[in-house]
Amino acid sequence: MSTEKKTFDTYLYGVVGVVGVLVAVVAVNLLLSGSSVRVDCTEEDLYTLTPATRQILKELDTPVTLRFYFSKDVPQMPPQLTTYAARVQDLLKEYEQAGGDNLEVVRLNPTPDSDAEDSANLDGVAGQAIGAFGTGDMVYLGLAVTCLDATVALPFLSPDRQDLLEYDITRAIYRVQHTEKAKIGIISALPVMGRSMPPQMMMQMGGAGQQPPWQFVTELQRDFEVVEVASDSASIDSDIDVLLLVHPKDLKDTTLYAIDQFLLRGGKVLAFLDPLSMVENQTQQQPMQFMPPGASSLGRLLDAWGLTFDTEKLVADTVNMARIRRRADADAEAMPLVLNLTADAIDAGDPATGQLDSLLYVFGGAFSGEAAPGLTKTVLLRTSDSVQTVEKFMAQGAGERILRDFRSLELPQALAVRLTGSFKTAFPDGKPAAEENPDKPEDTEAAKAPDEGLKESAAGAAVILVGDSDMLFDNFCVQRGNFLGASFVQPINDNLSMLQNMVEQLSGDSRLIAIRSRGAIHRPLEAIGRLQARAEQQWQDQIRALEDELQEARAKISELQRGKADGTDRAFVSDETQAAIKKFRQKEAETNQQLKMVRKQLRRDIDFLENAVTWTNILVMPSIVALGGLLLAWVKRQKMVRK
Repeated sequence: MSTEKKTFDTYLYGVVGVVGVLVAVVAVNLLLSGSSVRVDCTEEDLYTLTPATRQILKELDTPVTLRFYFSKDVPQMPPQLTTYAARVQDLLKEYEQAGGDNLEVVRLNPTPDSDAEDSANLDGVAGQAIGAFGTGDMVYLGLAVTCLDATVALPFLSPDRQDLLEYDITRAIYRVQHTEKAKIGIISALPVMGRSMPPQMMMQMGGAGQQPPWQFVTELQRDFEVVEVASDSASIDSDIDVLLLVHPKDLKDTTLYAIDQFLLRGGKVLAFLDPLSMVENQTQQQPMQFMPPGASSLGRLLDAWGLTFDTEKLVADTVNMARIRRRADADAEAMPLVLNLTADAIDAGDPATGQLDSLLYVFGGAFSGEAAPGLTKTVLLRTSDSVQTVEKFMAQGAGERILRDFRSLELPQALAVRLTGSFKTAFPDGKPAAEENPDKPEDTEAAKAPDEGLKESAAGAAVILVGDSDMLFDNFCVQRGNFLGASFVQPINDNLSMLQNMVEQLSGDSRLIAIRSRGAIHRPLEAIGRLQARAEQQWQDQIRALEDELQEARAKISELQRGKADGTDRAFVSDETQAAIKKFRQKEAETNQQLKMVRKQLRRDIDFLENAVTWTNILVMPSIVALGGLLLAWVKRQKMVRK
């Protein structure tokens, strides 16, 4: 009887304990439901306002209103929008708390024919039709930020852009507080500003007559005044704050002199150079006429700054190389000239790059040399020490060919650098003579007037150099999509963030850097990358030896066949020659077979490494939890036995 009572008491205490825990959870939930206290358990604090946002909100001196429009009563509302709207509202509560009396959040439900709907339309917040054919109810999920007469609208808050939600809101608040924009001048040999399309391409594109600007230009135009500067300009306007050079190909000395003088006046220069612009050939006005992609550099300017940029060499990195599938049914191909740069390759201590996570570097080059006296060089991006520079023509071949002949320099190469300090002119003899142009009348008096120019920079001059311009091309940094009829652009890496960070840093506004840089979180399997590089290096020597044997066998066969061709009759060919040809053909076949087996083994080893790490990640934590549960059950069992 005592045993039954003991069992009953055990179950009773268990039930009472469970009920007590449920009551406590419900009570705590009710107590905290009225507050916005949250615990952010993510490593990067993704759901917590950044210090930069808090600083901007703290400095508000004029009331700012955030009008949040959400159609919460629409019966056909997609579940993902309802969930995302809840996250937006949670974030807005944090803005309210951090903004204090100078920030107000107004929540509106734009039902059909309501004042809230009229307000949304006036603010530029667009409704999106839902339903199979876009004939359903209009759904609003947008935000308008106003301060005095300034309004910035986020017409539709797409869940696909949720990583940049805080950045978009804070940038809108910053823009209504600071209406004056810095001016960015762009010089480029590529159609980054957009251009009219030739008639043949217009027909292929369904009549569209204008190519839009590249996405990085569109992003810059939101926060800056962006103007195009002709690539043959003899002067740079003094009201330009930052001069952005994107593949500045074949610049004349007069233009280089203009850049030199702009820098010495205290201007800022951001240059994306390139030894091999793959995009240039794709964007030619006459695509049927192939022109080999050209290189871009800054010639005398780099010499004066103490740097070298080899326009005949590309950077190959076996640790950071990308692996790309050319077809869905094909194996991923190693591309040592296309680099996926992660945290190890990025300067974590610099505001412009410190929070970047993933960059795509496409057929780029490297900078070498020490900065000239008076200048300080900071390396922002670098390769691993398993790196080699190769000739440009190697870009036309397979990545396997580069890996086969790979010889590491065992010294990281600089892919992006910043120069600060006191710059000296690259034109000590003054302004170079302009090239004669028969179509343009020359100002005789101006031509005779000497122009000594500035010889040393004013305070605050700075230059950032990047060895690749293709990384700014849309296909290499963003993907475009459509959600409920609203188009959106989603970053696929941090390429655009890096550009914007650098421009904001050079223009004197760097507080938005930390917010945007946190947007794209990419966690590459770095351990797998190192293991793959090690496995490939292990097999490359064997592959190289087999390919040398194969070439030798083929050379012998070719030599013997030339000897046969010299004879006038096959009967005069000796039995020894025919036997030798047969022997070398057999060796050729055997070597080919061995080469296939070695390459197959290499792929098998790489697949094994990937699968091993993947299954380890999948099984380790559940196994630990299961073992912990079994151990706990065994301990409790032992206690019950003792009783």
